[in-house]
Amino acid sequence: MQTSFNILFPDAFKSDLPQPRILLVDDQMINILTLREIFKADCEVFMATNGQQALEQASKLLPDIILLDVVMEGMDGYAVCEKLKSNPLTSGIPVIFVTSHFDQADEVRGFELGGADFIHKPVNAVITKVRVANQIALKRQTDLLHSIALIDGLTGIANRRQFNQAMQLHWQQANRDKTPLSLIMIDVDFFKRYNDHYGHPEGDACLRKLAHAIRSSLQRPYDLVARYGGEEFACILPKTDANGATFIASQIQDKVRDLAIPHEKSEVSNIVTVSMGVVCTVPGGVIKEDAELIIATDKQLYEAKSDGRDRMSVELLD
Repeated sequence: MQTSFNILFPDAFKSDLPQPRILLVDDQMINILTLREIFKADCEVFMATNGQQALEQASKLLPDIILLDVVMEGMDGYAVCEKLKSNPLTSGIPVIFVTSHFDQADEVRGFELGGADFIHKPVNAVITKVRVANQIALKRQTDLLHSIALIDGLTGIANRRQFNQAMQLHWQQANRDKTPLSLIMIDVDFFKRYNDHYGHPEGDACLRKLAHAIRSSLQRPYDLVARYGGEEFACILPKTDANGATFIASQIQDKVRDLAIPHEKSEVSNIVTVSMGVVCTVPGGVIKEDAELIIATDKQLYEAKSDGRDRMSVELLD
Protein backbone atom coordinates (compact mmCIF):
# COMPACT_ATOMS: atom_id res chain seq x y z
CA MET A 1 0.00 0.00 0.00
CA GLN A 2 1.36 3.43 -0.98
CA THR A 3 1.60 6.02 1.80
CA SER A 4 1.77 9.63 0.64
CA PHE A 5 3.37 12.62 2.31
CA ASN A 6 -0.04 14.33 2.33
CA ILE A 7 -1.41 11.63 4.63
CA LEU A 8 1.64 11.59 6.87
CA PHE A 9 2.08 15.35 7.21
CA PRO A 10 -0.93 17.18 5.70
CA ASP A 11 0.04 20.61 7.10
CA ALA A 12 3.54 20.43 5.64
CA PHE A 13 2.37 19.54 2.13
CA LYS A 14 -0.65 21.74 1.49
CA SER A 15 -1.79 22.07 -2.11
CA ASP A 16 -0.95 25.79 -2.19
CA LEU A 17 2.73 25.05 -1.48
CA PRO A 18 5.16 23.83 -4.14
CA GLN A 19 6.13 20.18 -4.10
CA PRO A 20 9.18 19.45 -1.96
CA ARG A 21 12.41 19.18 -3.95
CA ILE A 22 14.57 16.15 -3.12
CA LEU A 23 18.12 15.58 -4.31
CA LEU A 24 19.15 11.90 -4.35
CA VAL A 25 22.90 11.29 -4.30
CA ASP A 26 24.35 7.81 -4.91
CA ASP A 27 26.98 6.43 -7.29
CA GLN A 28 24.82 3.35 -7.87
CA MET A 29 21.93 4.13 -10.23
CA ILE A 30 19.84 1.22 -8.93
CA ASN A 31 19.79 2.82 -5.47
CA ILE A 32 18.73 6.17 -6.92
CA LEU A 33 15.93 4.56 -8.91
CA THR A 34 14.70 2.72 -5.83
CA LEU A 35 14.44 5.96 -3.85
CA ARG A 36 12.93 7.78 -6.81
CA GLU A 37 10.03 5.32 -6.89
CA ILE A 38 9.30 6.14 -3.26
CA PHE A 39 9.17 9.91 -3.74
CA LYS A 40 8.16 10.59 -7.35
CA ALA A 41 4.44 10.90 -6.59
CA ASP A 42 4.84 13.57 -3.93
CA CYS A 43 8.09 15.41 -4.72
CA GLU A 44 10.23 16.88 -7.43
CA VAL A 45 13.11 14.42 -7.58
CA PHE A 46 16.62 15.29 -8.76
CA MET A 47 19.65 13.01 -8.97
CA ALA A 48 23.43 13.14 -8.69
CA THR A 49 25.83 10.23 -9.10
CA ASN A 50 28.98 11.63 -7.46
CA GLY A 51 30.04 14.13 -4.82
CA GLN A 52 31.02 17.00 -7.10
CA GLN A 53 27.80 16.72 -9.07
CA ALA A 54 25.87 16.73 -5.78
CA LEU A 55 27.52 19.99 -4.69
CA GLU A 56 26.78 21.64 -8.03
CA GLN A 57 23.17 20.44 -8.06
CA ALA A 58 22.60 21.54 -4.47
CA SER A 59 23.85 25.08 -5.17
CA LYS A 60 21.81 25.32 -8.36
CA LEU A 61 18.55 23.71 -7.24
CA LEU A 62 18.50 24.53 -3.49
CA PRO A 63 16.45 21.40 -2.71
CA ASP A 64 14.37 21.02 0.43
CA ILE A 65 16.32 17.93 1.44
CA ILE A 66 19.24 15.78 0.29
CA LEU A 67 19.40 11.99 0.63
CA LEU A 68 23.12 11.27 0.54
CA ASP A 69 24.81 7.89 0.22
CA VAL A 70 27.75 7.55 2.61
CA VAL A 71 29.99 5.21 0.59
CA MET A 72 30.81 6.61 -2.88
CA GLU A 73 33.82 6.55 -5.16
CA GLY A 74 36.03 9.61 -4.82
CA MET A 75 34.32 12.09 -2.50
CA ASP A 76 32.29 10.16 0.09
CA GLY A 77 29.07 11.30 1.71
CA TYR A 78 30.74 12.74 4.78
CA ALA A 79 33.02 14.95 2.67
CA VAL A 80 30.04 16.10 0.60
CA CYS A 81 28.06 16.97 3.74
CA GLU A 82 31.00 18.91 5.17
CA LYS A 83 31.24 21.01 2.00
CA LEU A 84 27.48 21.58 1.91
CA LYS A 85 27.46 22.82 5.49
CA SER A 86 30.43 25.15 4.87
CA ASN A 87 28.63 26.90 1.99
CA PRO A 88 26.16 29.59 3.21
CA LEU A 89 23.98 28.88 0.19
CA THR A 90 23.44 25.21 1.07
CA SER A 91 24.15 25.05 4.80
CA GLY A 92 20.46 25.09 5.75
CA ILE A 93 19.47 22.11 3.58
CA PRO A 94 18.79 19.00 5.71
CA VAL A 95 20.98 16.03 4.82
CA ILE A 96 19.87 12.48 5.53
CA PHE A 97 22.62 9.91 5.16
CA VAL A 98 21.76 6.61 3.47
CA THR A 99 24.00 3.74 4.53
CA SER A 100 24.18 -0.04 4.80
CA HIS A 101 26.39 0.24 7.91
CA PHE A 102 25.08 0.32 11.48
CA ASP A 103 28.27 1.50 13.11
CA GLN A 104 27.52 3.92 15.96
CA ALA A 105 30.79 5.83 15.48
CA ASP A 106 29.90 6.51 11.84
CA GLU A 107 26.52 7.89 12.85
CA VAL A 108 28.12 10.12 15.47
CA ARG A 109 30.47 11.45 12.82
CA GLY A 110 27.56 12.12 10.48
CA PHE A 111 25.64 14.08 13.10
CA GLU A 112 28.76 16.04 14.03
CA LEU A 113 29.12 17.08 10.38
CA GLY A 114 25.57 18.43 10.38
CA GLY A 115 23.56 15.46 9.16
CA ALA A 116 19.89 15.46 10.18
CA ASP A 117 19.21 11.72 10.21
CA PHE A 118 20.22 8.29 8.92
CA ILE A 119 18.32 5.82 6.74
CA HIS A 120 19.61 2.26 6.62
CA LYS A 121 19.68 -0.05 3.63
CA PRO A 122 17.76 -1.99 2.53
CA VAL A 123 15.40 0.98 2.46
CA ASN A 124 11.97 0.63 4.04
CA ALA A 125 9.60 2.84 2.05
CA VAL A 126 7.27 3.81 4.92
CA ILE A 127 10.06 4.59 7.40
CA THR A 128 11.96 6.54 4.74
CA LYS A 129 8.91 8.62 3.86
CA VAL A 130 8.21 9.43 7.50
CA ARG A 131 11.78 10.52 8.19
CA VAL A 132 12.01 12.63 5.05
CA ALA A 133 8.58 14.20 5.60
CA ASN A 134 9.53 15.05 9.17
CA GLN A 135 12.71 16.84 8.07
CA ILE A 136 10.92 18.75 5.31
CA ALA A 137 8.20 19.85 7.73
CA LEU A 138 10.84 21.11 10.16
CA LYS A 139 12.67 22.93 7.37
CA ARG A 140 9.51 24.65 6.16
CA GLN A 141 8.69 25.80 9.68
CA THR A 142 12.24 27.09 10.10
CA ASP A 143 12.13 28.81 6.70
CA LEU A 144 8.84 30.50 7.63
CA LEU A 145 10.21 31.82 10.92
CA HIS A 146 13.41 32.88 9.19
CA SER A 147 11.53 34.75 6.47
CA ILE A 148 9.37 36.59 9.02
CA ALA A 149 12.53 37.75 10.81
CA LEU A 150 13.93 39.07 7.54
CA ILE A 151 10.95 41.14 6.36
CA ASP A 152 10.46 44.84 7.02
CA GLY A 153 7.17 45.21 8.88
CA LEU A 154 6.17 48.48 7.23
CA THR A 155 6.91 47.86 3.55
CA GLY A 156 6.84 44.06 3.25
CA ILE A 157 10.22 43.94 1.49
CA ALA A 158 13.52 42.65 2.87
CA ASN A 159 14.84 44.35 6.00
CA ARG A 160 18.39 45.44 6.86
CA ARG A 161 19.21 42.05 8.34
CA GLN A 162 18.25 40.24 5.14
CA PHE A 163 20.17 42.81 3.11
CA ASN A 164 23.33 42.13 5.13
CA GLN A 165 22.98 38.37 4.70
CA ALA A 166 22.25 38.61 0.97
CA MET A 167 25.08 41.06 0.43
CA GLN A 168 27.59 38.72 2.03
CA LEU A 169 26.29 35.73 0.07
CA HIS A 170 26.26 37.47 -3.33
CA TRP A 171 29.67 38.98 -2.68
CA GLN A 172 31.13 35.54 -2.01
CA GLN A 173 29.53 34.12 -5.16
CA ALA A 174 30.68 37.02 -7.34
CA ASN A 175 34.17 36.78 -5.89
CA ARG A 176 34.29 33.05 -6.58
CA ASP A 177 32.90 33.35 -10.14
CA LYS A 178 34.58 36.70 -10.95
CA THR A 179 31.27 38.17 -12.13
CA PRO A 180 30.09 41.79 -11.74
CA LEU A 181 28.01 42.79 -8.73
CA SER A 182 26.08 46.06 -8.65
CA LEU A 183 24.52 47.93 -5.75
CA ILE A 184 21.98 50.76 -5.83
CA MET A 185 21.36 52.95 -2.79
CA ILE A 186 18.15 55.01 -2.92
CA ASP A 187 17.10 57.94 -0.76
CA VAL A 188 13.72 59.72 -0.84
CA ASP A 189 14.25 63.42 -1.49
CA PHE A 190 13.24 65.73 1.37
CA PHE A 191 11.32 62.98 3.13
CA LYS A 192 11.51 64.62 6.56
CA ARG A 193 9.67 67.61 5.12
CA TYR A 194 7.13 65.21 3.61
CA ASN A 195 6.50 63.64 7.03
CA ASP A 196 6.31 67.02 8.75
CA HIS A 197 3.83 68.38 6.21
CA TYR A 198 1.59 65.38 5.49
CA GLY A 199 1.98 63.43 8.76
CA HIS A 200 3.58 60.11 9.59
CA PRO A 201 0.66 57.91 8.44
CA GLU A 202 0.95 59.44 4.96
CA GLY A 203 4.72 59.07 5.18
CA ASP A 204 4.32 55.36 5.90
CA ALA A 205 1.92 54.98 2.98
CA CYS A 206 4.41 56.78 0.75
CA LEU A 207 7.22 54.38 1.72
CA ARG A 208 5.01 51.37 1.02
CA LYS A 209 4.21 52.67 -2.47
CA LEU A 210 7.87 53.39 -3.16
CA ALA A 211 8.91 49.92 -1.97
CA HIS A 212 6.39 48.33 -4.35
CA ALA A 213 7.55 50.50 -7.26
CA ILE A 214 11.21 49.65 -6.64
CA ARG A 215 10.51 45.94 -6.27
CA SER A 216 8.52 45.89 -9.52
CA SER A 217 11.60 47.24 -11.32
CA LEU A 218 13.61 44.12 -10.48
CA GLN A 219 12.76 41.20 -12.74
CA ARG A 220 15.09 38.39 -11.69
CA PRO A 221 14.36 36.18 -8.66
CA TYR A 222 17.85 36.65 -7.18
CA ASP A 223 17.78 40.47 -7.32
CA LEU A 224 16.96 41.95 -3.91
CA VAL A 225 15.37 45.20 -2.78
CA ALA A 226 15.56 46.02 0.93
CA ARG A 227 14.59 48.82 3.24
CA TYR A 228 18.05 49.87 4.35
CA GLY A 229 16.79 52.25 7.03
CA GLY A 230 14.31 55.10 7.39
CA GLU A 231 13.60 56.42 3.90
CA GLU A 232 16.59 54.62 2.36
CA PHE A 233 16.34 51.56 0.13
CA ALA A 234 18.99 49.33 -1.42
CA CYS A 235 19.04 46.99 -4.43
CA ILE A 236 21.55 44.15 -4.83
CA LEU A 237 22.01 43.14 -8.47
CA PRO A 238 24.19 40.04 -8.96
CA LYS A 239 25.72 39.36 -12.39
CA THR A 240 24.87 42.91 -13.47
CA ASP A 241 27.32 45.28 -15.15
CA ALA A 242 27.29 49.09 -14.92
CA ASN A 243 25.03 49.47 -17.97
CA GLY A 244 22.51 47.01 -16.57
CA ALA A 245 22.53 48.66 -13.15
CA THR A 246 22.07 52.12 -14.72
CA PHE A 247 19.11 50.81 -16.70
CA ILE A 248 17.50 49.39 -13.55
CA ALA A 249 18.10 52.67 -11.70
CA SER A 250 16.41 54.55 -14.55
CA GLN A 251 13.46 52.16 -14.35
CA ILE A 252 13.16 52.82 -10.63
CA GLN A 253 13.32 56.55 -11.14
CA ASP A 254 10.59 56.43 -13.80
CA LYS A 255 8.29 54.23 -11.72
CA VAL A 256 8.65 56.50 -8.70
CA ARG A 257 7.79 59.52 -10.82
CA ASP A 258 4.82 57.66 -12.34
CA LEU A 259 3.36 57.33 -8.84
CA ALA A 260 2.99 61.12 -8.88
CA ILE A 261 2.80 61.35 -5.08
CA PRO A 262 2.33 65.07 -4.26
CA HIS A 263 5.21 66.70 -2.33
CA GLU A 264 4.61 70.40 -1.83
CA LYS A 265 7.69 70.86 0.36
CA SER A 266 10.24 69.38 -2.04
CA GLU A 267 12.78 71.76 -3.55
CA VAL A 268 13.26 69.69 -6.72
CA SER A 269 9.72 68.73 -7.79
CA ASN A 270 6.07 68.94 -6.84
CA ILE A 271 5.99 65.12 -6.55
CA VAL A 272 8.05 62.60 -4.57
CA THR A 273 11.42 61.84 -6.19
CA VAL A 274 14.49 59.80 -5.27
CA SER A 275 18.24 60.19 -5.46
CA MET A 276 20.41 57.16 -6.22
CA GLY A 277 23.99 56.03 -5.95
CA VAL A 278 25.02 53.19 -8.25
CA VAL A 279 28.29 51.22 -8.13
CA CYS A 280 29.35 48.17 -10.13
CA THR A 281 32.44 46.12 -9.36
CA VAL A 282 34.00 42.71 -9.73
CA PRO A 283 35.08 41.59 -6.24
CA GLY A 284 38.79 41.31 -5.68
CA GLY A 285 39.74 44.30 -7.84
CA VAL A 286 39.63 47.81 -6.44
CA ILE A 287 37.07 46.72 -3.86
CA LYS A 288 38.15 43.83 -1.63
CA GLU A 289 35.22 43.55 0.81
CA ASP A 290 31.44 43.86 0.56
CA ALA A 291 31.48 46.62 3.18
CA GLU A 292 33.65 48.70 0.84
CA LEU A 293 31.03 48.37 -1.89
CA ILE A 294 28.38 49.71 0.46
CA ILE A 295 30.60 52.66 1.41
CA ALA A 296 31.39 53.41 -2.24
CA THR A 297 27.70 53.31 -3.21
CA ASP A 298 26.72 55.50 -0.28
CA LYS A 299 29.34 57.99 -1.49
CA GLN A 300 27.72 58.05 -4.94
CA LEU A 301 24.34 58.61 -3.29
CA TYR A 302 25.82 61.59 -1.47
CA GLU A 303 27.13 62.88 -4.82
CA ALA A 304 23.66 62.61 -6.37
CA LYS A 305 22.13 64.54 -3.47
CA SER A 306 24.89 67.17 -3.55
CA ASP A 307 24.38 67.66 -7.30
CA GLY A 308 20.74 68.61 -6.79
CA ARG A 309 18.80 65.40 -5.99
CA ASP A 310 16.26 63.66 -8.23
CA ARG A 311 19.13 62.01 -10.13
CA MET A 312 21.65 59.18 -10.00
CA SER A 313 25.41 59.09 -9.69
CA VAL A 314 27.11 56.03 -11.20
CA GLU A 315 30.63 54.63 -10.77
CA LEU A 316 32.36 51.57 -12.20
CA LEU A 317 35.13 50.23 -9.99
CA ASP A 318 37.16 47.53 -11.76
